[in-house]
Amino acid sequence: MSPSLPPRSSVSSSRAARVDRAIDHVRGNLAEPLDLERLARAAGLSACHFHRVFRARTGETPHAFVKRLRLEDALRRLAHGRPRSLTEIALASGFSSSSDFSRSFRQRFGVPPSRFDLEGWRRRRRGDLERATPAGDPPDGAGDGFEVALRRWPACTVAYLRVAAPYREGVVQAATGRLVEWAERRGVADGRWLGYQWDDPTVVALDDCRYDVAVDVTGRDVAPEGEVGTFDFPPMLVAEIEVSGPVALELRAIEWLYSDWFPRSGHVPADRPSFEVWAGRPFAHGLERFDLRVAVPVERA
Repeated sequence: MSPSLPPRSSVSSSRAARVDRAIDHVRGNLAEPLDLERLARAAGLSACHFHRVFRARTGETPHAFVKRLRLEDALRRLAHGRPRSLTEIALASGFSSSSDFSRSFRQRFGVPPSRFDLEGWRRRRRGDLERATPAGDPPDGAGDGFEVALRRWPACTVAYLRVAAPYREGVVQAATGRLVEWAERRGVADGRWLGYQWDDPTVVALDDCRYDVAVDVTGRDVAPEGEVGTFDFPPMLVAEIEVSGPVALELRAIEWLYSDWFPRSGHVPADRPSFEVWAGRPFAHGLERFDLRVAVPVERA
C-alpha cells in the first residue's frame, strides 16, 4: 500500500516557503500560544491571507494543524520520552490542561489517552512504513554489532527543501536533485548533506509526514529563496550509528536504537528531528546502498 498523493496546490514557491516558516515556528514552539495572528506574523502575511495560503499548502486550517501536531507530539512522548504523568505530557505538548488534552485526544482517537493502544497503533504505522519503503532486506545478521557513538554537534544553519508525503516513490530524490543544483549554483554544495523529519513515522500517518533535504551552510551568506528555506539548529548531543547498505538496514538500525539502546543508555530522544547524515552527496548510489550516519538528538533521562 502506498500513501495517496496529496491534493495539488497552486501556492507559489515563495508563499509556500512562508508557510514553511510558520510550520517551523509551530514545531519549535508547540508549548507556546500558537494563535492565527502569531503564525501569520511568523510567515510575514496578513492573518486572512495566511489562513487561505496555509490551507492551500497543507490541506488543513492552522488551528487543525496545530492541534494535530500537539497530539502527535504527545504520542511521541508517550512512546519514547522519559516517564511522565499525562498532565506533564499535556502541558509539554502545548495543551492548556490534562482535561483539554484528554478531550482533544478522545475527539481524534475515540478513546481517552489512558485507554489508547499505543503499541497497536505503532505496529500499524510500522507496517505502513515497511510497505512504502523500497524492498531489500539486509543479509542475515547484518543488524548485529550496531555501535552508537555520542557526539556533540555545534549549532548549525541549514538550507532546506521540504517534501510533503515523502514516502511516495521518487519525491525525495527529485527534491534532492533540485537542492543540489541550487547549492552548486551558489557554491555551497560541498557542505554536509542532511535529511530529517520532525515527524515519527511510527506514530504519524505517512501522508502527514514532512521530510527536509538540507545542506549545512553555517557561516555562509545564504538567505531563503523561492522554495528553499533556512533553519538554525542549536547545539545538540546526538547518538550516531554508521550505516552502509539498503534502506532496510537503516530502518533496522533505527528500530534497534529505540528498542534496544535507549532503554539501557540513560538517555531519551530530545525534542529535535532525527537526521540522516550522508557521506558525500545524497543518493550517490541510488536506492541500492545508503552510506550515512543515523543521528538522533538525545538528552539525559
